[in-house]
Amino acid sequence: MELRILTQTDIGKFRNYLLEDEKSKATVEKYFRDARAFLAYAGENPVTKALVIQYKEHLIEKSYAVRSVNSMLASINSLLGFLGWEDCRVKALKMQREIYCAEEKELTREEYMRLLEAAAGRPRLHLILQAICGTGIRVSELKYFTVEAVRKGEIMVSCKGKNRTILLPGLLCRRLLAYAEKEGIASGMIFVTRRGNPVNRSNIWAQMKGLCREAGVKESKIFPHNLRKLFARTFYGIEKDIARLADILGHSSINTTRIYIVSTGTEHRKKIECLGLVV
Repeated sequence: MELRILTQTDIGKFRNYLLEDEKSKATVEKYFRDARAFLAYAGENPVTKALVIQYKEHLIEKSYAVRSVNSMLASINSLLGFLGWEDCRVKALKMQREIYCAEEKELTREEYMRLLEAAAGRPRLHLILQAICGTGIRVSELKYFTVEAVRKGEIMVSCKGKNRTILLPGLLCRRLLAYAEKEGIASGMIFVTRRGNPVNRSNIWAQMKGLCREAGVKESKIFPHNLRKLFARTFYGIEKDIARLADILGHSSINTTRIYIVSTGTEHRKKIECLGLVV
């Protein structure tokens, strides 16, 4: 059997394949990063099923969270599939579904309101926070907030090969159009940098972190994706329709949506105490 030696050229071809397959930029970079880490581990050793299992054990020994290990293994399995080395693919670690989330990680509605108050003097950031939390979009989808779309009251989002329509709250539309007019944005994207480029995750994250002290919110809770999760929990709390929520968020699997709507330990404790089974 021919020795399978992984090379930097293979990794480069894999990245091009992901781009041609129209994966999102974040997904491409994530898979590319994980593939390079595996290349560094493999070195000049032949890639075998045993080597990939050893790498899996290596990740576990480094105390990565189970979800993180599985995410990295998904990248490696994708690489192996691309190379035609299907027999080297490994299974993900088994995970028990969490019945409640850690409170120190979840952003509450009250904390979100304090973030908005702290961002009041920064109009663009103030609206970005509301655009994400008020619609459940991804940061990468902010580019679809154009003057033309906001005037219609809806945006058409294209992500991961899927298209979906997001309806915008009327108040958000009015505030976005007022902001665009003030900034002299007559058409096109509303959320842009001074150079006219779309704002990105790092831009927003850095600005959000600057609100920590003034808002009195832990830094560990302040990142764009937590706004999307707050939207999901709030929507589900009212509608109780996980299938519809999955469509709004653009999830292919309801199992992914379930992760977003897990309640906190305090909420879970209140529910079991209301059962009245301890007297």
